[in-house]
Order: sequence, then structure tokens, then C-alpha cells
Amino acid sequence: MTTALDILQEYWGHTAFRPLQAEIIEAVMEGKDTLALLPTGGGKSVCFQVPAMLKEGVCLVITPLIALMKDQVQNLRKKEIPAHAIYSGMTITEVETVLENARRGFYKFLYVSPERLLSKRFQDYCDGLPVSLIAVDEAHCISQWGYDFRPAYLLLAEIRNFFPKAPVLALTASATPRVQDDIVEKLRMRNAQRFTKSFARANLSYSVRFEDGRMAQLQQILHKVPGSAIIYCRNRKRTQDIAALLQAQDITAQFYHAGLPASQRHQRQDDWLKGDTRVIVCTNAFGMGIDKPDVRLVIHYDIPDSLEAYYQEAGRAGRDEQKAYAVLLCHESDLDDLQSRVALQFPQEAEIREVYQCIVNYLHVAIGSSEGKYYDFDINDFARTFKLNITVVYSAIRILEQEGVLQLSESILLPSRVGFVTNKQTLYAFEEAHPQVSPLIKALLRTYEGIFDVPVRIYERQLDRILLQEEDEIMAHLHWLDHSGILQYEPRRDKPQLCFLQERVGVQQLRINMQRVMERRKAYEERLAAMTAYARNHTECRTRILVTYFGETLQEDCGVCDVCLQKKITPLNNDRFTACTDKICAALKSMPTDVSGLLAQLPGVEESVFFEVLQFLISEGRVQRDKDGMLHV
Repeated sequence: MTTALDILQEYWGHTAFRPLQAEIIEAVMEGKDTLALLPTGGGKSVCFQVPAMLKEGVCLVITPLIALMKDQVQNLRKKEIPAHAIYSGMTITEVETVLENARRGFYKFLYVSPERLLSKRFQDYCDGLPVSLIAVDEAHCISQWGYDFRPAYLLLAEIRNFFPKAPVLALTASATPRVQDDIVEKLRMRNAQRFTKSFARANLSYSVRFEDGRMAQLQQILHKVPGSAIIYCRNRKRTQDIAALLQAQDITAQFYHAGLPASQRHQRQDDWLKGDTRVIVCTNAFGMGIDKPDVRLVIHYDIPDSLEAYYQEAGRAGRDEQKAYAVLLCHESDLDDLQSRVALQFPQEAEIREVYQCIVNYLHVAIGSSEGKYYDFDINDFARTFKLNITVVYSAIRILEQEGVLQLSESILLPSRVGFVTNKQTLYAFEEAHPQVSPLIKALLRTYEGIFDVPVRIYERQLDRILLQEEDEIMAHLHWLDHSGILQYEPRRDKPQLCFLQERVGVQQLRINMQRVMERRKAYEERLAAMTAYARNHTECRTRILVTYFGETLQEDCGVCDVCLQKKITPLNNDRFTACTDKICAALKSMPTDVSGLLAQLPGVEESVFFEVLQFLISEGRVQRDKDGMLHV
């Protein structure tokens, strides 16, 4: 009889499970609804992939992350495990083909985004789907009290009506006790088994640097801690600026954000994964589903707005269980800025309606149209065009997503589409008059069935292999045929896409439940308060603060965070203070330098002592920092 460990060894090459994986798999195999909290890098996918291989039928995997969905499908196929995915951007025909194949038992895993799962077309196929297990990834998205609430998740319990015998396995990396209870309730989990891996990471040292001169701090940390690193920033421009400054310091760095073309994002991600790039400077668009165990350092250049987000991002360091560091660079003004962002994150109803009206004007969407239609949407150009605050725009769109009105996707690839718009007699005459495009027309008709009747997806690279022409030349001919009225050509798109989830209504008919919005605002303010308290804390073990937030009790302090380390340091007496002051002043008198350069000149001085004395000398005016970050006596 094949066991779970046999499957793990055969397909994943591991000889033992990680902590809690075996217990979770056993609960699933017994048909029990299960909630599993496994922190970032804890091996969540194995918890549903292994039992699914032991069960008959197909495992239905629900996840909102298209990139992660595609990666897991690709990895399963490499192991010769049949898998497929259904996500936004696929045609009706493609979706129906996948569902029909799933119904016939051709797949072991079917990945579905929550929006697709709830469509009538998907549910029409549910009766015949042999689903034996439902895995809900990123399960915290179901709770409006969580930090990443997605309304489509609220209706997931309805899918259980189609598969009453299939147990549900809900997985998340971070959820407070309140969110955990909400997950169990919203998914209608029966006598749910709960498994929680400790949120404490013995190998990960948390610290907060509450000082000016963040760029100097950044360089000094990177010089001190070797190895692969991630730097998280709040906005795209800052990622570019910091990457450029690091490159000027001969540190291999690249910036990454959702506004880059997909090919460039993939290349930069691959370069970092292979070690060709040491530092990736990114927004929170980076990291989901990326498995790089040897990250030694995660630095937050800007403070996140929740401990959930911070814990998940910081947790990308040290997955190999070796020593790693998570550093938050902070200033009192950042905490004030967090509080001021509440109004921007939760705009007034009139502001939300204004953004909606501007969107439909920007995209020229008529009332009663566009349900399910995708539009290229450059949010920065949109905000500039209508002179709107970019944060308010993002927030209004997020609320409209949560209200089921529209959806903004920043990483969707829509292949090209072509449909002929002339009759066969006119087409034949056109080919006779323009023989240079006749081979392309014939290739389209022979390669893509039904293209003369309805628009279909085409792939320019496939055509260039058939015609032995350059892709640019084929695209130029397609544009010319479109302009000539022979066919309609929609080039492929990998730009951010905005999709209307319901038909466009007049701005006054737009339904927004502001009471629900205000409840989410209150939960957001509570998360901000917890994040602020963590940053300002100088007395309590940081690991203890984090695990307590997630409902866990830590028996003893971690001993490796900045607070714990500070307690071990001998208090700074007058003699040590004077000695350090003399060394700093002597070094600066000989030559002005930056913070990292100064510290490098004082090898016998403890770092904590150095920063404490330097901060005092700056505040007293005995040392000054110029606009370039150089220190002078």
C-alpha cells in the first residue's frame, strides 16, 4: 500500500516531512476539514499535493495568485503529474476545454482563481467533476478582518454544495485568532482540525533601526551581512532610486515592481534566484511563491501597514534555517505618515464615486456594457490625467473590487486575437491584389480553426516558425490588414488590466456598502496600531511581540533580536562613552566620511555603542551630517 511518505519520496525527493506536514496530511486523508497555519516557507503546497496523489479524483486548488498558480502547474507537470489552471484572461472555449478534460479525469490538480470558480460556466461543469479535495490557499483573504481581504472568497463555501464529500484544507501563512475563526466560519468547516506551526523563527534576528540617514544605514548593513538580500519599498520610484545608488556602490542590485514588462520581471527574478543579482529592491509585488531558501537579509526601507504583511515579507529570509536578519528602517515621521494614510486608504463615498466616474470616462465605457471585458489600465497615467491622488485611486479601486464592481490585475497576459471581418470573395480578391500578405492569410486560416467565423487567439511566434519570418514583420502585416478592413487584430497585452465584474452603471446607481467599508477601516486602524507599537518598542523581545499577535505564547525570549541583544550589552559608562567620542572625533578630523566608512575605521568599537555615541554627538551639534550624508566634526 502506497503511503504519504512514499509519494513524498517518489515525486518530491524528500525522505521526511517538515514539522506538522504529516499530521495535516493525515487529517485530510481522514476526510476532516482542516485549517493549517504554516509561516512563509513552511511547505504548504505539499500538504494538499501529497494527499491528493493518494486519493482518487481531482484536487481543486483555489488561489488568487496567477503567477503562483502557473508556477505550481508547471512544477507538477515536470514531475509528470497532470495539472491545469483556470484564471482571468482565458477564453470561454479554453475554459470549457479544461473543465471537460477535468471532468473526464485527465488532471490530478485543477487550479482556479476564486472569481472563475464562482462563474456560472464553471458551476455548470461541477456536477461531473470528480473532486476529492478542496484546497484553499491564502485563506486569510476570506476575512474582512484580515490584511488582504478579497470578496470573491466570501462565496467559496457555496462550492462545497457541489462536492459535499470533499474535505476542505484551508492554508495561510499568517492569521490572527480572530481571522482564523472567521476562516472556519466562512468556509463552513465542520469540526475543523487546526494546525499551527510556531511563528517563532529561532534563526531569524529581527531589529528596528530608528535613525536618520537610511541610505547610509542600508549600505552599512549590506556590507556587514553577506549574501542574497531583499529590500522592500513602498513605491516604484524608490525601488529604482535605491537600486541605482547600490549599483554606484558596486553592489549588484536590480529593481522590481508590477509596472515592469512581464519579460523583464521574469528575467530580474531569475537573475536574483540564480545569484547573478545579489540585491532585489522591490515593492510588495515581489516574493509570492518564490522559493529561495538562502536569503540572508530582508530590509524594509518603508514601514508596512500591518504585522501580517511585515511577518510574511520578513519571513522570506533564512528559510534554510541558517542565520538571517530582518531589519526595519524607521523614523518617527514614518509612523505619523502611517496614521495620515488612513484617510487615503479609506476615502469618502463621494471620492470613490468620483474615481469610478473618471475610470469609465478614461476607458470610454458606456452604461450597460463591458461586463467581463478587460481594458489596458495605466493607473499612473490615469491619476495624472484626472489630477487624482494616486493612493486614493488605489484605495477606491480596492474598495470597488471588494464591492464586486471591478478588478485590477497587474500581472495578466492576454494573447493576441484575430478575427476576419470580410467575406471570402472579398478576401480572395484582396489576396490577388496583395500577394505579399497572402502567405500570412493562408497560415491564419489553416492554423486557427474557426477564425473566419469568430475572433480567436493567435500566437505570433507560432506564425513566424510557419512562415520563416521575423515576428515584428508578421505583426506589422497584421496591423496593416487590420487597417485595411480585412481582419480585426488585437495585439497581445501584458500591461495591467482592469476588468468590469458587472455591467457599467451610472455613478449614482453604483452600490457601495459604506458601513462595511467603515468596519474594515476600524480593523485597518487596529493593524496600524500594532505595527506602530512594534516599531516603537525598545523593551520587549520582538519575536515575542510577533507570536503573541498571532495568538501564540512564547515561553522565553528569542535572545537574537535587537532588544534581546541590547539587554546583554554592558551599560555604557562614562569611560566607554568618552573613549568612543574621542575615536569618532579623531577619525572625522582627519577626513570626513559617511556612517559606514566611519564605523569601518573603528574596529574595536561595538556597533551599538558607536551608534549611541554618534546619535548624541549629532544631537549636540558636535558632529554634523551634510546633504550628501558625509559626517564632519
